[in-house]
Amino acid sequence: MQTSSVYTIVHEDSSSKARTGLLTLPHGIVHTPVFMPVGTNGTVKALTKEDLTEIGFEIILSNTYHLYLRPGPEVIEQAGGLHQFIQWERNILTDSGGYQVFSLAPFRKISELGVKFRSHIDGSYHLLTPERVVELQAILGSDIQMQLDVCTSWGTEYTEARRALHITDLWLQRALKAWKEIREKTSYEGILFAIVQGNFYHDLRKLSAEKVVASDTPGIAIGGLSVGEPFPVFQEFLAATAEMLPREKPRYVMGIGTPRYILEAIEQGIDMFDCVFPTRTARNGLLFTASGPISIKREQYERDFSPLDPQCTCKVCRAYSRSYLRHLYKTKEILYAMLASYHNLFFLQNLVGEARKAIEEDRFILFKKEFLSQYERADAETP
Repeated sequence: MQTSSVYTIVHEDSSSKARTGLLTLPHGIVHTPVFMPVGTNGTVKALTKEDLTEIGFEIILSNTYHLYLRPGPEVIEQAGGLHQFIQWERNILTDSGGYQVFSLAPFRKISELGVKFRSHIDGSYHLLTPERVVELQAILGSDIQMQLDVCTSWGTEYTEARRALHITDLWLQRALKAWKEIREKTSYEGILFAIVQGNFYHDLRKLSAEKVVASDTPGIAIGGLSVGEPFPVFQEFLAATAEMLPREKPRYVMGIGTPRYILEAIEQGIDMFDCVFPTRTARNGLLFTASGPISIKREQYERDFSPLDPQCTCKVCRAYSRSYLRHLYKTKEILYAMLASYHNLFFLQNLVGEARKAIEEDRFILFKKEFLSQYERADAETP
């Protein structure tokens, strides 16, 4: 075993860089690799906290931007923090809100000071600085909080990517200082993750990784991937970036939520990942099965009384047919979103659990190959 202040490597696969580990956080231990469902507004859409506990999640993600705008930090602070507000007793990771500012705000202006933006809700103006973002996440009581960073998309020109990285680096140093001060002055115990950026330029990625490693935060996130780039490019930059990070610290790739991307990340030694994809697509009719994803809205399922996924042991697959799920979807019943979201998250939780087992038995590459050969078989449905 190799241990950092918060992370213990339990086993490393003999045929890849995949590993299992234990992440020790204020609200309990998290077994890694781990997929974190996204609860943007303090709730994973269509699911109760009992559902999430039943599936087995040890950590969920919430969004600082959305909670800052509604209901506001004052309300959550008065409630006793986000855990108390949403009645979730396990761990919470909060993102910095930077991505939402850049993707949702109708107006934004980035400077070294911070980012000024207009709310997408009511048009009001706000300023988020690295220090304010640390403070907000401490108010929330985040077990893991992220630094404020500048997000860039696939196709960003080199000059713009370099400027974004320069600001992200400055913000990291200020966030780190603010986080240390809050930890010294208050009872807040949450940890900070720095974020590697640099877009799709190897020299910028290397520069960013060097500065992030030097900052010595308890964990490290790899940002700016899965933003529209082709999968081979994702593979290339994921592998190159992961190789530059210290082995003993937890690694987190933000925004990946399909089986292929998750398994690729695990193979490269990534410990944590999150995405709205499984629940968002569930609500829109896309459901995971061991034989590949299906679009339940299709007419072919109208009289299909077989289980959604015969290989899945979740309560949805044990109780309901494809025909019934299609009926719920077509009639826009609320129950559909509940059952579909539960199933997709159960599917991913089970996949990651099976991946952990395969790593511990030194057969991860074989497991990945066998799973994807069935999931992405030539005759699989293309929703």
